[in-house]
Amino acid sequence: MAVRTVPIRRAGNRDNLVLGADRELVMMAGLLAGALIFSAHELKAGIFGVGMWFFALYALRVMAKADPKMRFVYMRQRLYKKYYPARSTPFRTNGPAEERQYR
Repeated sequence: MAVRTVPIRRAGNRDNLVLGADRELVMMAGLLAGALIFSAHELKAGIFGVGMWFFALYALRVMAKADPKMRFVYMRQRLYKKYYPARSTPFRTNGPAEERQYR
């Protein structure tokens, strides 16, 4: 009896993108641009807000094309410490500074 294979279709396994970029980042950029446009009530602010919207959309599309899950990678990276000291082996003899650290 042969092993049964089930094809994974691309349509059921796509990333959640809107306008070619990450959905939440597109909505946040639109919210910021809209808040700028409607709160200032000036032509200059409207032009700048529309320009900011198109630039943010372009940048987010480039980011999504490189990696659709880049936002999650960035958010996980923010949780990491800036420096992880080297630990060569679990059998290493700790000095006085390390002993104070782990009390």
